[in-house]
Amino acid sequence: MGDQKRPLQAGEHAPAFALPSANQDGTVSLASLRGHPFLIAFFRGLHCPFCRRQVGQLGRLQPALRAAGVETVAVINTPVERARIYFEHRPSPALLLCDQDCSAHRAFGVPYGEFLPEDSDEKPAWPYQASMAQFEAARINPTGELPEALHPMAANVLLNARDGFELTDVDHAVFASHPTQLVGHFLIDGDGIVRWAQIEARDGPDGLCIFPNAADILAAAGSLQR
Repeated sequence: MGDQKRPLQAGEHAPAFALPSANQDGTVSLASLRGHPFLIAFFRGLHCPFCRRQVGQLGRLQPALRAAGVETVAVINTPVERARIYFEHRPSPALLLCDQDCSAHRAFGVPYGEFLPEDSDEKPAWPYQASMAQFEAARINPTGELPEALHPMAANVLLNARDGFELTDVDHAVFASHPTQLVGHFLIDGDGIVRWAQIEARDGPDGLCIFPNAADILAAAGSLQR
């Protein structure tokens, strides 16, 4: 696990953060959100087609979540200038924040993978210390859009081509800097306490790109009222 913080769990305080917004002026902080429950989801950069799809789902859920008293926040590992260009053409009612260096991802304990050397005698401990063989064996088709279950990297290439999404130099740089960043969803109550959390692929790489569905998210939001 190295110097990584474990993911925040229910009952723990959300850490302070302040991030630039891609669809509002200025920055948004924990302090500015405090007082109202909010769902905050931490994603990879725009290069990840599955993350783009989940951001879209959060946008579509925003009216129902707001009706339940919950704001919707998506944090993307992309520089704000790049994100503003992308979302100008694909607007979302969700609040979109940018975490270029993954500092807020780290503060919430959203894991990123590190690969053991090929000659290592250490036992893999996904996702913190994974073997390359373990990752290479992964096959995914979480949205059912692929012709068959594919390796995550192959799935990304296929869906980006299908979407007509061309990676810019900025996207390539983000991927090079944070190639193994995972995704995390957290529901925070009005006092800043985590009430629900879901981390991508906790049980292994075959769970990559499987995110909470609408029913899961709405059920978690509904639990705040009980």
